[in-house]
Amino acid sequence: PSHHQPPPAHTNAVVHLDPGLAFGSGTHPTTALCLEWLDAQPLRQRTVLDYGCGCGVLAIAALVLGAESALAVDNDPQALQATRDNASRNGVSARLRVQADTQWNNQQVDTVVANILAEPLIQLAPRLATSHRQGGKLALTGILCPQQQRVRSAYSTWYTFDESLQRDDWILLQGTRNSHGVHN
Repeated sequence: PSHHQPPPAHTNAVVHLDPGLAFGSGTHPTTALCLEWLDAQPLRQRTVLDYGCGCGVLAIAALVLGAESALAVDNDPQALQATRDNASRNGVSARLRVQADTQWNNQQVDTVVANILAEPLIQLAPRLATSHRQGGKLALTGILCPQQQRVRSAYSTWYTFDESLQRDDWILLQGTRNSHGVHN
């Protein structure tokens, strides 16, 4: 939360966050997996899409970690406002675009993160793949262990997957965007 100071050992990248009425506090296992994944990515000079941004924690973290720009998309107006507020609080508003899902027109990005649920992820596969540059990195979570294969299958036309990450009963699928139509 913005009213707390982080412990000294965690001062490399700090995101001050107040979720308000939007989803996301950074402590859920899926969010923690995404944050760790983002921290391991080469984000300099990269563009990031945070689909289902909630309070904006992933887009803001990507910017704090050095991404050139980020696009935060959600279908909840309260989430979009919380994202704007948190971006301002973290001094990254100038590099962040916040859009309602209905306004999003599949702009090309280098990195895609989506921390939502398995069924919406499955439905979004073609749309997310269309917005993703070849060679770009993907992180999908909000996926319970038994749902992993269905989500992976929905994306397999466009992505080559690396080993999944797991925390508790939650999975993060990580992959790389192939050229269109290549199966793995």
